[in-house]
Amino acid sequence: MRHHGAALFPIAVMALLAAGTFWLERATQVEDEGRDGNHRHDPDYIVDNFNVRRFDVTGKLQHFLVAKKMLHYPDDDSTEVMAPQLTYYRIPPVHISSKTAWLDKDGKHIRLDDDVHVVRDGLDGNPPTEITTSVLYAIPDDDFAHTDAPVVITQGQTVMHGTGMESNNKSQISILYGRTSGTIYQKQANKADGAHGKK
Repeated sequence: MRHHGAALFPIAVMALLAAGTFWLERATQVEDEGRDGNHRHDPDYIVDNFNVRRFDVTGKLQHFLVAKKMLHYPDDDSTEVMAPQLTYYRIPPVHISSKTAWLDKDGKHIRLDDDVHVVRDGLDGNPPTEITTSVLYAIPDDDFAHTDAPVVITQGQTVMHGTGMESNNKSQISILYGRTSGTIYQKQANKADGAHGKK
């Protein structure tokens, strides 16, 4: 199933996780040449209860990230974030959360794990659109995300199920693939319209 128009969620917002964690890494980095744990997968620093805000050149808030904990691992230069909650202030706003998030050393690949929720607020009286899955992979530089896990997309009483999904923010097309099923709810015409349409 293809979704045209505005993408179901902004892939670029995932880049905030990379920007925030790398900023925190540089801000808390301590040089210690005697440290010998670089070959074990042990965190070299931990940050608890942090938040990161990103503003545009005019000072307007673009993104807001809150998380319970961040761990950086020196052996592969990866970063793990616990309970991230991300808000992207676009029209309409988009909220992304999961139990954990993992970033590679360059922040080019991001994986959201466990109870992944993406919610786009509704516009013009329409209900919000929500995507739920167990894992979501994102490549921010390519504006692309995908999952091979089951996906549920809901908007009000409309519910769609798929065995996987991919979303391309550049083309603004999202595709549910595999075995797809669901119920599409269509608003009924109001009484005035219905009466007008009677012969």
